[in-house]
Amino acid sequence: MTDPIADMLTRIRNAYRVRKHEASYPYSKLKMNLTEILVREGYLVKAEKSADAKPQILVTLKYNGRQPVLETIKRVSKPGSRYYVQYDDIAKVLNGFGISILSTSKGLMTNKEARAAKVGGELICEVS
Repeated sequence: MTDPIADMLTRIRNAYRVRKHEASYPYSKLKMNLTEILVREGYLVKAEKSADAKPQILVTLKYNGRQPVLETIKRVSKPGSRYYVQYDDIAKVLNGFGISILSTSKGLMTNKEARAAKVGGELICEVS
């Protein structure tokens, strides 16, 4: 697999499209941190790590009635084409109703946290 983050985002997107209540994908620290940001921002209900020989991250998806909370989730920076931004060039997603997740020198952050900390980095994905 060349891009595990894109695979993770696709598994979440596909689970929402078929109206599943849970999705799972292989564990890594980066994926777990990214998932915790999605939980903290209210796009997922919870995330937990399984205790198997090959650990998985099991996420519970969030719905408003029958409508999924997460409408779009898009990978911006790809392995062949990295996309870096400075803190003053970080764009708002859906006029502030969505978030973008950045990998900075201080760890993974949302666009709002990165602007407040005045730190830029690699733009991982946009969520709305």
